[in-house]
Amino acid sequence: MTTSTLKLDRPEQKVILITGCSSGIGLDAALTMKAKGWLVIATCRKEQDCKNLRKMGLISFVLDYQNRDSIDKAFASALNHSGGRIDVLFNNGAYAIPGAVEDLPTDALRQIFEANFFGWHHLTRLAVKVMREQKEGRIIQNSSVLGFAALRFRGAYNSTKFALEGLSDTLRLELKGSGIHVILIEPGPIRTRIRKNSQPHFERWVDWQNSNLKRIYQQIVIPRLTASDNGPPNLFELTPAAVSAAVVEACESSKPNLRYRITLLTKIAWLLKRLLPVKLLDQILARL
Repeated sequence: MTTSTLKLDRPEQKVILITGCSSGIGLDAALTMKAKGWLVIATCRKEQDCKNLRKMGLISFVLDYQNRDSIDKAFASALNHSGGRIDVLFNNGAYAIPGAVEDLPTDALRQIFEANFFGWHHLTRLAVKVMREQKEGRIIQNSSVLGFAALRFRGAYNSTKFALEGLSDTLRLELKGSGIHVILIEPGPIRTRIRKNSQPHFERWVDWQNSNLKRIYQQIVIPRLTASDNGPPNLFELTPAAVSAAVVEACESSKPNLRYRITLLTKIAWLLKRLLPVKLLDQILARL
């Protein structure tokens, strides 16, 4: 099935553009919204993943956040399929580079910000322009518990999500009265392939064998990074369906929340951040 065969089924059908749909949260959200009757445009970074999505009956083509031309081309294709309308943009595609801040080359941060932040900003600007003309729309940003509570050896990912939270809060203020909602989703541990997908980035950028923290890499970081995802979820972990449920509400509620905090860990972290002195909170987070 080619993407050109899929168009709006009816004029009133709602349209959602989702990034990072090869697996995990993006894939589950795409299939969930399709089942809800939405026209789903599900993008991926690799063409082979897009082919798999097209076999599932989804519109899919390449959108690589690290390539501005790819973003522009994908957004133009989305408008072509939707008749020029985008009701919801769900920014989701991202990756991590595990490693201590002192061991992360600056170029590694430049690369991850391009994928996790600058690309999101460029795509969001394109969507906002269309939504202003429509006088309505929704920008859903998939942030993280790590967007407000930092953890060790996650500095690259932490920093992109902290930046995303600040940008999204600012955008929400600036769009007040426009009919465009800006919504943050803040998942805690979700059973996805993010650890597996982050391993090549860790191997490329982090010279852990020559690090002052080599023993911690050996005993904590690498075992976590290489742990199997096939076992049962742990106490705090949920499946991508938990995020999809929040996406549905964010898309369809007449009064969506500004933030959706998903998993018990996220809710506990938010409560502790509000109630505890910073030094005491640091003592707790430094053990995780």
